[in-house]
Amino acid sequence: MDVAVIGAGITGVTTAYLLKKAGYTVALVERGACGGFDSANTTAHLTYVTDTRLSQLVSKLGKVVAQSVWTGGAAAIDQIEAIVRAEKIECEFRRVPGYLHCSPKQNVKKEAAALEQESQLANELGFPAVFSKSVPFFGRPGVELPDQAKFHPIKYLGALLKKIPGHGSHVFDHTDAGEITAKPLAVKVGKEKIRCSYLVLATHNPLMGNTGTVAAALFQTKLFLYTSYAVGALVPRGSIPEACYWDTQEPYHYLRVDQRRNHDYVIFGGEDHKTGQVKDTGRNYDRLEKTLLSLMPEAEVDRRWSGQVIETPDGIPFIGETADRQFVATGFGGNGMTFGTLGAMMSVDAFLKRQNPWAKLFDVHRKHAIVGTGKYLRENRDYPVYMVKNWLHKAERTTLASLKRNEGKVIKYEGHKVAAFRNAHGTISVHSAICTHLQCIVEWNQAEKTWDCPCHGSRFAATGEVLSGPAEEPLAPLKASDK
Repeated sequence: MDVAVIGAGITGVTTAYLLKKAGYTVALVERGACGGFDSANTTAHLTYVTDTRLSQLVSKLGKVVAQSVWTGGAAAIDQIEAIVRAEKIECEFRRVPGYLHCSPKQNVKKEAAALEQESQLANELGFPAVFSKSVPFFGRPGVELPDQAKFHPIKYLGALLKKIPGHGSHVFDHTDAGEITAKPLAVKVGKEKIRCSYLVLATHNPLMGNTGTVAAALFQTKLFLYTSYAVGALVPRGSIPEACYWDTQEPYHYLRVDQRRNHDYVIFGGEDHKTGQVKDTGRNYDRLEKTLLSLMPEAEVDRRWSGQVIETPDGIPFIGETADRQFVATGFGGNGMTFGTLGAMMSVDAFLKRQNPWAKLFDVHRKHAIVGTGKYLRENRDYPVYMVKNWLHKAERTTLASLKRNEGKVIKYEGHKVAAFRNAHGTISVHSAICTHLQCIVEWNQAEKTWDCPCHGSRFAATGEVLSGPAEEPLAPLKASDK
């Protein structure tokens, strides 16, 4: 096998597809359904506009670097469009404008001046942008950035997945990747091993793989995991121009509009927080719906979901080799679809030993991204705080029998803190409440029915399975009687 790819989201599937098209054999391994977790829980904005404002990127990293970051996002959108056209994929791909606009909670006069400067800077760096005193629908100052895009990620990935198997290439879904060895380079899958010449870890939050324990732990301190919420709603046709919108609030709200035959559909997101650090996550959805209804009283909300985004100290991704012949791509922030695609393009170049214009920029070992920056220090103080707080916090003194259906709690059971859950059928499962990454105590997420770690953002299913890292092992199962 030429390349083994672990993780079948936007990065992994695109990597496998590009390698297969280039004539190489690839094994794509996914522990769940392909394209079914992080890449499914997205609003699928395709934009080169980063979470970190262009002016902030310029201030921190310089004009050349900032320009290169946005250019990378633009190249990824072009790549997606080229694939859609070449494979004739029906995935609702469409070029639309993007609007960065003033939030009603901001000082309009001050923010308008800042947005006008953003527009001028974008034009100076070669990106068309138009400042407006009143953007469509919102009627507030903002910047129009033409030629962004949107698509249906599941339809897109589903089409690519069909192109991968055959002629020595394989897709293994619902398959756990186990031990990874360096000599020979191989991935253990069940009782078998996949030997390969190159390894791509495309698991959103990368597996440790052949990175040393200390190096892997240090790398994890550069990744800050946040949960973002979204609601979908039907609105009358023509209520708002079809586009993608972001406001200037911190954290910001984002809106996507799709025109349909009998109505339009909007996806509205925001209310971000560090994963595992909010107890009543249902309130985040409630606030989001309230904000949407204040903008569009006629909206009929029919869906709720959340996704996870990974931020970095300097606001740009980590893409490159963490060990010999081991490639990772992570830290995409709110640009998962574009930077995930760019990561795939870069992984293919790395395997083929071709020069890539973004390799140095997104280098996983870059020094300016870590120690000494205020954001790095602020984000990492959470670990000791939550470690101590949760270990000292008294678990609920209750019985397993008191658990309601579809409810989870960290309770005191036989002298230990356990993560107990009763499913819709009344069956109780009990697991250790200790996160398998660095031993923090998990929190129950009632809205999503998951166990979330407040220290580094690992997420587990109600029944203990890993949903997203950095944890690689499930919560340890325990035997307990329903009493």
